[in-house]
Amino acid sequence: MLKKVDGGKTMNTALRKVRRGLNTKLGFFIFSVLLFAIKSYWAYKTKFNLGVSGSVQEFLLVFNTLPGAIIFLGIALYFRGRLSYWLMSIINALLSTWLFANILYYREFSDFITFNVIKGSGAASNNLGKSLMGIMRPSDFFVYADVILVIIVLLCHWIRVDMRYFKIRYALTITAIGFALFGANLGMAESNRSQLLTRTFDNNYIVKYLGLQAYTIYDGIKTTHNSAVKSQASAKDITPVQRFIKKNYASPNIEYYGKAKGKNIIIIHLESFQQFLIDYKVDGQEVTPNLNKLYHAQDTLSFDNFFHQVGQGKTADAELMLENSLFGLPEGSAMVTDGTTNTFQSAPSMLHQRGYTTASFHGDVPSFWNRDNAYKSFGYDYFFSKGYFPKTKDYDVGYGIKDKIFLKDSAYYLQQLPQPFYAKLITVTNHYPYILDKKNKSIAGLKTGDDTVDPYVQTAHYLDQSIGELLDYLDKTGLRKNTVLVLYGDHYGISNNHRPAIADIFHKKSVDNYDLAMFQKVPFMINMEGLKGGINQTYGGEIDVLPTLEDLLGISSDKYIQFGQDLLSPKRNQIVPFRNGDWVTPKYTKFNGDYYLTGSGKRIKHLSASQKKEVDKIQKYVTTDLGLSDKVVNGDLLRFYHLPGFKKTDKKSYSYNLNKGLKKLQKAQKQHKTSLKSQNGGHSTLDQYNTDAPELQSDPTLNFPKIK
Repeated sequence: MLKKVDGGKTMNTALRKVRRGLNTKLGFFIFSVLLFAIKSYWAYKTKFNLGVSGSVQEFLLVFNTLPGAIIFLGIALYFRGRLSYWLMSIINALLSTWLFANILYYREFSDFITFNVIKGSGAASNNLGKSLMGIMRPSDFFVYADVILVIIVLLCHWIRVDMRYFKIRYALTITAIGFALFGANLGMAESNRSQLLTRTFDNNYIVKYLGLQAYTIYDGIKTTHNSAVKSQASAKDITPVQRFIKKNYASPNIEYYGKAKGKNIIIIHLESFQQFLIDYKVDGQEVTPNLNKLYHAQDTLSFDNFFHQVGQGKTADAELMLENSLFGLPEGSAMVTDGTTNTFQSAPSMLHQRGYTTASFHGDVPSFWNRDNAYKSFGYDYFFSKGYFPKTKDYDVGYGIKDKIFLKDSAYYLQQLPQPFYAKLITVTNHYPYILDKKNKSIAGLKTGDDTVDPYVQTAHYLDQSIGELLDYLDKTGLRKNTVLVLYGDHYGISNNHRPAIADIFHKKSVDNYDLAMFQKVPFMINMEGLKGGINQTYGGEIDVLPTLEDLLGISSDKYIQFGQDLLSPKRNQIVPFRNGDWVTPKYTKFNGDYYLTGSGKRIKHLSASQKKEVDKIQKYVTTDLGLSDKVVNGDLLRFYHLPGFKKTDKKSYSYNLNKGLKKLQKAQKQHKTSLKSQNGGHSTLDQYNTDAPELQSDPTLNFPKIK
């Protein structure tokens, strides 16, 4: 009995000491730091996929939560009285909000927020409300638990405010401790992964080793540095780029060179469309029957080892690669940060100078991804955005006009383009969060149990139906006979954060990094009457599209600053870089730090000396390829490069204003009577476009805007 009493006294004594400690400013500070560190570690483990491996990385994940908390919360120690306590709580709330924002962003994009993303957020913010509501989970708000707890403790006076003066030298000591801990953190991180801050292309590594606060500061410094780089760039900086391009140029395949010369080009941008959807069935029903038929057609070149290579810019990165053979940036979107000001030697401008009419079609606002400015830099004659199309009831979903309506409306302008033309049609319905009304659903969803993944096949099926209707129109009008059709998936639709669902799609119990690497495949097809087709198993990606099209059109790309290689060239190296520095080749795959034999998917746990030599050579190429492309974009180096026969694009000569655009199109038809409409005696061919879009059945009148 005496022991129990003594034990109780000891416990009470300990609690009184803790209480006394918390009643000091230093004690309250330590309490706040520990709560913040615990909360941060919980978020790192449960909300992000940082790829922590081994005891050292696990320790660093715990340790890196402390330096930032000490430094930032320690700012409050320089202030007196109650202000110090409330300032500490406010700083905690701000840091927690930043963590919360990154949790939401990471869930959708598998990456962390950068300053360039914030800078470009206005260009991609339209219709994001529905996405955010779909992304949020109740447990996300746990990041505010410590903030609420501390505020309650203060308001209820469970902890007394220490009004005594906290000496400046003590506050400076604590700040110094924070920086010293960060130095130790960086040293340990560098020993585990050398050149962490100088060579990495993946933000996950920075957060895993140094924490979210350090990553944010690092990104801010890097963003500022990139701005300075552009102002300091000179003509001599293009020389190493030219050497690399020349050394790695892949000469064309004689069998295909010039086969599409002078033909129209229609590029169909398949939003969030992954390769696994081809020939995929749900309850015995094909998800994409029209695309399947096209994929297997004798006059279609289909590539079954074609990968998306986007970064944070997602769709914008895909467009940049498609039309410039330049990689997107490791942070943000190059179309947003550099699309307005940079010099480009893009496909639209190149083809315009060869007599082509160039146009892009998108059923959303023109400012999305800064297209209304970037397209002027690319040299597009026309940009048919949302304002050019009729408004019908329920015609819009998520990120723009529904695909069936959009493609039919696009045909109205497509028929008016003087031939030959280069037209890009950007679909949007198959976009996260895969919203589609019941009347447009005609296939069952997946049954993975993942609410994000299961409706994906339904919007993909709807997209496929819309493509089928467009192809039928092109056949009926005869336009397809003189046209090259290019179809490609711009990026993944299901992120790697949905591993159980991905395993279900693969009919596996679980997936590893090899499966996730292969899951980055997207379709790429080139269809043309008379083309020698078939399924081509060469390894390639979006960076290779432009050189491939150039050679098909008979345009030699050996003088262009382009980082891809012709997919049909027998001399291509078949190295596919991912934006974060990982890669795939026919022999080896590197993904999230793991190496695999590509043919078998077997993991290489320990590289042999010869294997290490091979993968180091591949890695050097990938790092150089990405790094030099970044230098071209960040330094705006193409302003210094004179391409023989290419006239620099005059951005001021382009306008996508609705009235000006309609007048320009009307004038072009009078000057060049080569459009489909002109060939049809000036009569519209839109009556040959059949769609089962229920919105148009109830409202068949399409009132297109008129010239004012």
